Amino acid sequence: EVQLVESGGGLVQPGGSLRLSCAASGFTFNASPMTWLRQAPGKGLEWVSSTSTGGTNTDYTDSVKGRFTASRDNTKNTLYLSLNSLKTEDTAMYYCARGWGQYSTRSSPAQGTQVTVSS
Repeated sequence: EVQLVESGGGLVQPGGSLRLSCAASGFTFNASPMTWLRQAPGKGLEWVSSTSTGGTNTDYTDSVKGRFTASRDNTKNTLYLSLNSLKTEDTAMYYCARGWGQYSTRSSPAQGTQVTVSS
């Protein structure tokens, strides 16, 4: 059974930082590109970043470039997302998913981790 368990979210002030984690199991993690998605209140699912199997290639949506960094540790079957210089518009539920791009596959049910940026 494929499981993706996100953690690390929280309430942070604008300009602050967080590090999200995604623990993966039930599939060959080091053979799968991985993706972060997010969903803000009242909005659709948004692609944030995708990382290649070895972690050497990563792509980001324009709004987070230079602020967010995705990485992975294949020895721990874990995907990470470091969020820096956070803005109120980054407030969302964050999900990890298998695959590359907007249509990557989340766990079912998808748990997510909530990031709230507010003063």
